[in-house]
Amino acid sequence: MELEDIYENIENDDIEDTTKPRTLNHSQDEGKDQKCRGSRRLLLMTVCLGIICVVLLVSIIAQHISNTAERESLFKSNKNTVEEFNQTINSLQDNYTELMTEKDQLKNNFSSLSQKKLELETELRKLYEQFKEFVWIGLSDIENEGDMKWVDNSPLRQG
Repeated sequence: MELEDIYENIENDDIEDTTKPRTLNHSQDEGKDQKCRGSRRLLLMTVCLGIICVVLLVSIIAQHISNTAERESLFKSNKNTVEEFNQTINSLQDNYTELMTEKDQLKNNFSSLSQKKLELETELRKLYEQFKEFVWIGLSDIENEGDMKWVDNSPLRQG
């Protein structure tokens, strides 16, 4: 079989003439319009969804940047607070050590002074007991308080 025979066997009814303008009937026009409107709606919904996604992405990025900046600020604030706390603790420990040293010194001084007081009181009692029997100068203010007289009632002369 040759090529010409093959082409001759094809009936002309199966071949459409593409040279003349096509005419669509009314039902085909409505179907195409609905398909076109449907695809336009789908395209519009896709664009809207895309815009919403972009806005959401931008807001998420902005929130992340804001949170990162706030976190860094809080870390710096925390670091400064910890440094200040450590300085305060060190200062208080130094002051406490100084105060405890001073307290110990004051305790020792107080003990020493108390001991000296007891020694002086004891010595004063001894002296008083020793001189009580041997010494009496003979002045008295029994009659008038503050007016000193000798035991023989002669006035004390200043001089």
